[in-house]
Amino acid sequence: MKNQIVKSFHKNKYYYLLLLPGIIYFVLFKYIPMGGVAIAFQDFKIAGSIFNSPWVGLKWFRILFESPDFWVALQNTVIISFYKLLVNFPAPILLALLLNELLNGVFKRIVQTIIYFPHFVSWVVLGSILFSVFSVDTGVTKWLGLSTSPFMNPDVFRGFLVGSEMWKEAGWGTVIYLAAIAGVNPELYEAAKIDGANRFQLIRHVTLPSIASTIVVLLILRTGQILNVGFDQIFILYNPFVYNVSDILDTYVYRVGLTMGRFSFATAAGLFQSIVGLCLLLFTNWLVRRLGERGLW
Repeated sequence: MKNQIVKSFHKNKYYYLLLLPGIIYFVLFKYIPMGGVAIAFQDFKIAGSIFNSPWVGLKWFRILFESPDFWVALQNTVIISFYKLLVNFPAPILLALLLNELLNGVFKRIVQTIIYFPHFVSWVVLGSILFSVFSVDTGVTKWLGLSTSPFMNPDVFRGFLVGSEMWKEAGWGTVIYLAAIAGVNPELYEAAKIDGANRFQLIRHVTLPSIASTIVVLLILRTGQILNVGFDQIFILYNPFVYNVSDILDTYVYRVGLTMGRFSFATAAGLFQSIVGLCLLLFTNWLVRRLGERGLW
């Protein structure tokens, strides 16, 4: 057994070498910091240390759950995340199907480059662009004759968040789906064409069933991130006019926990998010398997 492991390692040593940076990243930035979860059960002070801080049990969780602002932030987080899941999750799938139908290779690459580009631009830059475009004084808001920018209107701000994230990430999200579509057996398309299937029927009966496992896996992973709406985007775009509809858990923790030095409070909120995400991940995986699809395990 030992010799087989050594032979396998020697045979695939370059693959393990490529895997090494990813392992180091997860160990340093994901697993080692997990020890800091203990702060959520301590009265931690920045001048002290984890080992010397007094234990207070569930004190910070009680403070968290008794805060009315926490429940408002949780409600906003769930609503915005649901909107993004409902609209932005199918968007890359539809976009990938449309790109796959393009026959002109040059035009297809140009379109892909254009839709991929926003992904590589930070929210700081995109936020500045959006502020300029939707400015009441100089942007399209003035041209349309509107008196209020979407940045200042609580009724449309959540939709604005969903639309801006779609613009930034939908193109990049097509990469995985295009790779899955490229792996579909061409003989399936040929057989369907012989049976008289048109382009829409090919997509419905061949392409979508063939990439269903990829869609399911990404849906499970996205469900596990249901309470992670996107701190960067909202922190850049929101303002006091729309706090009541856009203040999410991440911004609430940043404002109340970190800026005020309440690190134990912030850790308790982060642990709550992780536990909820894990439960949703397990439930979604179980549900998918019950429906006859392959889950993550």
